[in-house]
Amino acid sequence: MEEEKTSSDKGLRKFILSQIEKGGPIPFCQFMEWCLYHPIYGYYRVGRKTIGKNGDYYTSSCVHPLFGGLIAKQLSQMSDEMGGSAFEVVESGGGRGFLCEDILLWAKKNYPIFYQRLQYHLIETAPPFLQEQKERLRKYEREGKVFWIDQEVFEKGKIQIEGCFLSNELLDALPVHQVVLDHGNLKEIYLTHEHLQLKEQMGGLSDSRIRSYFKSMEITLQEGQRAEVNLNALDWLEKVATCLKRGFVLTIDYGYLAKELYAPYRKEGTLLCYAQHRTSHNPYERLGEQDMTSHVNFTSLILRGEELGLRFLGLVPQYQFLIALGILQEMEWLAMGMSERDALRLRLSLKHLIEPEMGMGEVFKVLIQHKGMEHPQLDGLRDFSKTEAPAIRGGLGRGASDL
Repeated sequence: MEEEKTSSDKGLRKFILSQIEKGGPIPFCQFMEWCLYHPIYGYYRVGRKTIGKNGDYYTSSCVHPLFGGLIAKQLSQMSDEMGGSAFEVVESGGGRGFLCEDILLWAKKNYPIFYQRLQYHLIETAPPFLQEQKERLRKYEREGKVFWIDQEVFEKGKIQIEGCFLSNELLDALPVHQVVLDHGNLKEIYLTHEHLQLKEQMGGLSDSRIRSYFKSMEITLQEGQRAEVNLNALDWLEKVATCLKRGFVLTIDYGYLAKELYAPYRKEGTLLCYAQHRTSHNPYERLGEQDMTSHVNFTSLILRGEELGLRFLGLVPQYQFLIALGILQEMEWLAMGMSERDALRLRLSLKHLIEPEMGMGEVFKVLIQHKGMEHPQLDGLRDFSKTEAPAIRGGLGRGASDL
């Protein structure tokens, strides 16, 4: 593994320096794209386990399969809202396939009518994840429930679905532009090198949309403030809107509305790097060996969605979404029959999904948009204090210790 890591960092660094030599300084967005998605050295292209206990970070679907069960519960209600006909789910960036597996397992065991309607499509560009998905989901593929969509087919809008586009921690890992307000002027961060060492410098905006991005949300950065601009997320949403004939867009990620995301106290932005469950603010070390993310701007998704015909239905913290769908009741039901020690481990594991301060409950948000319907009602967007959700029951056998 150490040999692989050294090769990734040295190989990617050599490649990036050669590109700077050929074409001059590169926008940070291009640097981030190569670090994550370079076909040979990129973080998501190298065959290492990045998600789970032995990886670099957790996602909500890694914590407990109940997360997928509750998502499935919301999807089944979406299907009912659409009239109970065939229902297609398209998940972009499904990682190791845990969320898909948990959704299908719940539907098959607890709501066979919904399972009959359901077809699940995955879009995955990382070869190691794609291979693991196909192994994990083989039995569902044989049943005609799981399919894979080529990224190019999605990019060109060659599919039309009625159902739901689902993403869980996808948009935070898309390459972002970095900008800074310098003497009253919005400048972009570029990378050059000095004695073969990567070095930042400021320059003009590489994309004219960056300036209008802030104007549309009435955001003015403070002098010296650095911030991220995720134009790739808006491009992704445009493709989703093209491919969604009727249905929903369910986006789960960590982030804020624009006014909070770009508040003056976030002077250095939100870019973070992850390696072996440790965070770093330095993207220029361990190239290709660490994940790189930034917080999602949900205001931009909502505004762009409205322009694209995706009507805003609701934005809630993850804890509110999961509690409204019955996670507390399910937690107690699953604990029945367990030893006191195992029940405590279960509660502590699930608490991480809904804990506002230290866990994923507050910073993670759930955004739901819809198309082709009038005023759909979804349990996950209700005030959880008024919700008495029925139990999911059974079929959720994989625990966090299995990851």
